[in-house]
Amino acid sequence: MRLPGFDDVYVGHRSDPEAGTGVTVVVAPAGAVGAVDVAGGAPATRETDLLRPEETVDRVYAVVLSGGSAYGLAASSGVMDELERRDIGLDLGVCRVPIVCGACLFDLAVGDPSVRPDAAMGAEACAEALDGSDAAGLAQGNVGAGTGCTVGKFLGPDMAMKGGFGWSSASAGPLVVTAVVAVNAVGSVTDPATGAPVAGARVAADSAAQVADPLSAILAGASMPLSVLDRTNTTISCVTTNAKLTKAQATKVAQMCSDGYARAIAPSHTTNDGDSVFVLATGQVEMPVDLVGVLGQRVLADAVASGCREARTAYGFPGAAG
Repeated sequence: MRLPGFDDVYVGHRSDPEAGTGVTVVVAPAGAVGAVDVAGGAPATRETDLLRPEETVDRVYAVVLSGGSAYGLAASSGVMDELERRDIGLDLGVCRVPIVCGACLFDLAVGDPSVRPDAAMGAEACAEALDGSDAAGLAQGNVGAGTGCTVGKFLGPDMAMKGGFGWSSASAGPLVVTAVVAVNAVGSVTDPATGAPVAGARVAADSAAQVADPLSAILAGASMPLSVLDRTNTTISCVTTNAKLTKAQATKVAQMCSDGYARAIAPSHTTNDGDSVFVLATGQVEMPVDLVGVLGQRVLADAVASGCREARTAYGFPGAAG
């Protein structure tokens, strides 16, 4: 289906609710200027080096957000195969090479840890993006890369809640910015507009509604059991804009967008998170870089809250949506 706000960018999910994992793919068939910011301490990523401003490849054709921890990187290969089958990619004369970037999150602690997104699931998500109908709208919550997400784990898994996939879109004149995100954070999630808790570490294991204040809990000496938390959390996203950006400008936008996490997740960018933000710029309108970044921060924070607000109870973790 079309990415909300765009006629030339597409998004698709593949979910395995039984196994507790899934994939979300954002596809730009004509290519887009790509960038990334990795602020977390434990990332699992693909093709991020080529997004550096000094490198020569300047077109990206898809961004893959996947569950399955590092095993989930295999899904990107399936996306690449599907794009090649459709003759989409960088024309190198003898063939087209679809440049596919991606990041994975750790969801192996829910569902079946032996089942991870693979090339077949990635190809199916890509096909859904390009062939799927817009009629039902883009689902949120327990879908795609958000299927097995959890949040609020700094007090241990017994106090955590269900995370999920979310999206948000906004415009400023001709400028459009849309964010999609899978929220699987150590921290708790709040509504960036009101500061009200959405989902996170609960004050008691039998309380699905009361979310502890993260800063107060941590400063009070709350334990952070690293045997459970260590490198098993990540919030991953793709922010797409119709602005015309260079790779260096898109990189600055990605850095600014990372602060959208901090507006909705506390704590964020920890050593136990692999927080990553990809940016795709399709290049239709000239806009100030800072305006793009500010709007990107806003929609990414909103998408984080929306994904957790729409998450349903699953795998023993209560969801804000019930």
